[in-house]
Amino acid sequence: MRAVVTVIGKDTVGILAMVSGICAGANANVEEVTQSVLQDYFAMIMIVDISKLNCEFSEFQSRMAANELGMTIHVMHEDIFNSMHRI
Repeated sequence: MRAVVTVIGKDTVGILAMVSGICAGANANVEEVTQSVLQDYFAMIMIVDISKLNCEFSEFQSRMAANELGMTIHVMHEDIFNSMHRI
């Protein structure tokens, strides 16, 4: 099982470290990352393997949402993401 993580906010030092640290703490393996800085804004999409989470998926989502950098972070299960984008 995988999840899609999106991160948006003001660019600052430590964003990737913070998000990957939350993933590591929940035993979610980061498989792919793409990121961009657009003027003063940071945008990132990650694909993470959640098959071995050491917490409930909802707890993982909550940890991401309550991040210390004030970033907007959404975590969506891959099944939901695929269903939303199916024509």
